[in-house]
Amino acid sequence: MSLISRLQKNNGPRTRVSFVLAVAALSLMTSIAAAAPPGNQPPPPASPPPPPSGSGSGSGPGSPPPPPPPANSSSFGLPLPGLGGTQLTAFNNGKTEFQEMETVPSGLGPIFNGKSCAACHSVPALGGSSHILVTRFGHSAGQTFDPLTSLGGSLLQDQAINPIGLEHVPPQANVVAHRQSTPLFGLGLIEAIPDATILAGVRSEPSDGILGRAAMVVDVVSGKTLVGRFGWKAQQATLLAFAGDAYVNEIGITNRLYPTENAPNGNLALLKKLDTVPDPEDTVDKSTGKAGIDRLADFMRYLGPPPPQPITASTAVGAKLFLTVGCANCHTPMMSTGPNSVPALNSQYVMLFSDLLLHDMGTLADGIGQGAAGVSEMKTAPLWGLRASAPYLHDGRAPDVDTAIKMHDGEAKATTGRYLKLSTDQQQLLIQFLNSI
Repeated sequence: MSLISRLQKNNGPRTRVSFVLAVAALSLMTSIAAAAPPGNQPPPPASPPPPPSGSGSGSGPGSPPPPPPPANSSSFGLPLPGLGGTQLTAFNNGKTEFQEMETVPSGLGPIFNGKSCAACHSVPALGGSSHILVTRFGHSAGQTFDPLTSLGGSLLQDQAINPIGLEHVPPQANVVAHRQSTPLFGLGLIEAIPDATILAGVRSEPSDGILGRAAMVVDVVSGKTLVGRFGWKAQQATLLAFAGDAYVNEIGITNRLYPTENAPNGNLALLKKLDTVPDPEDTVDKSTGKAGIDRLADFMRYLGPPPPQPITASTAVGAKLFLTVGCANCHTPMMSTGPNSVPALNSQYVMLFSDLLLHDMGTLADGIGQGAAGVSEMKTAPLWGLRASAPYLHDGRAPDVDTAIKMHDGEAKATTGRYLKLSTDQQQLLIQFLNSI
């Protein structure tokens, strides 16, 4: 009997239910992507796949894990299927803004990490990630974190319009961490998931060592306390706030949401000397009523999700292993958006493979407190498009998926232990599944 046949036969009712749901989610994602011609979104099914009755939920040296299939850059970075003419125009205008190279006269700096959004979000296509790392620092004492704001923390900007403005990690910092840029594919769908849906995933008691909590943050756009979902620490709740934050902190463009310039290592006298453009530097285009941050938010909101790979017998079995090992306890395969005035975002399935919650990740955490997240907490990273975002984990420390899984700690420790007990063949099947979503 083949390995696939044995795995398909040897499972109980609970596993069969979860397996059916996971494969249904993957199948739906694949069929929707395959059926939709460019610019047209088929209507969602009348109802989600009906759940069956019931409830769902030894390693060693061997051959290396399978490499991910080649990422077809032409299939990443497309607009969300089903957008109308107005939304497509907004997407394209935002795409232009996303690629625009800022200059000193337009407000660049005086300290910054890149001259355009595309500088850090271009792999495998515009809106993706990159190998570029940014640096964060601070002072930690147990679970208390001081971002050393008066010294330019917690984000270090590694470039300056004048060398005298270059920042350094101050000696007061005892924590230094690095982070990759997160991919932006499908973020409009994630923004459209209701807060209540994310909150429903919060456990009242730990299960399998996993608890999770929502990052409740004050949205700078609305002033409301909302569920954070963007960034490694889920520090932003809306795409407009996410855009404004990145514009000032990564490029140095002040805007109506973040009108205060970053001073080099907190040196206000030096800031006054270097910054010659009046704030806010991001101004509204009177012909459209939109500023740069609005156009950037439009691009992210209407950027399509990662395209899935076709289902095979191997990836179907890998989906079952994904569930039985316990990966889906945090990497929730599917959520759905709520009512939305944009049809392409209205009541859509979102195959993100994340619960969007904060989890204590033990030694895998970056030691930085940010937003509502503590020093040991990280948001569950969405896994869709995983094959195109190597290296892995927040700081790129894992060169491949197998290594990334083995480095999971904290609330994921039991899941990691079960993965390590799989045979090499089983681990490769699970990785094949991950490389298909």
